[in-house]
Amino acid sequence: MEFENLISYLFRWIHFFAGVAWIGLLYYFNFVQTEYFKETDAAAKSSAISKLVPRALWWFRWGAMLTFLSGLALAGYMASAINYYIVVGMLLGTLMFLNVWLIIWPNQQTVIASNNQVIGGGEALPEAAGSLGKAGLASRTNTLFSIPMLFFMGASAHLSGVGRIPITSEGGTSLLAIILTLVIIAALQLNAIKGKTGPMTSVVGVIHCGIGLAAALLIMIEFL
Repeated sequence: MEFENLISYLFRWIHFFAGVAWIGLLYYFNFVQTEYFKETDAAAKSSAISKLVPRALWWFRWGAMLTFLSGLALAGYMASAINYYIVVGMLLGTLMFLNVWLIIWPNQQTVIASNNQVIGGGEALPEAAGSLGKAGLASRTNTLFSIPMLFFMGASAHLSGVGRIPITSEGGTSLLAIILTLVIIAALQLNAIKGKTGPMTSVVGVIHCGIGLAAALLIMIEFL
């Protein structure tokens, strides 16, 4: 066994491990907890926000951090072997990481603080409702992004196509496809900051939107 190969594999394993924790919790929040909160009583919801949510968010945000950092290390190691599939996956993953730390976590802190204040007999923080909406929109957007992100991460090693050609080689993805990809992703990210959930509001809706986004990006990469 070559030492260099072992180190490379360990970074991949760390990336997979952290990614499973991060994306698994993302799906828990969006597919399980959000739907549960719609149906449960106020006391149970308040207790969960006070005791369960902070623990889940700890693993969620640090899973995102470790996934991002190990991904950067892998990207540096792969260098010239990087293809367009994985670049798309990396772009989506980076935006998801930033959404966690710059939008979801700060706003969830406000929601948790407000809930704890109410439990202690005080008044809810006036900004809590707005913070909940901002965190929810960013979380739904991350769920949307996660579907094509996982698709293209896997495609980089297992799907033959134009997008698998290394970006340093000729005959790869067209400039038009690159521009359209960036425009679409940028528009969706801007919506995550100052928009609405729209068709992503329901679990079925966000899954369908994610599959549609993955299909649209793949078609552009392969045929434009």
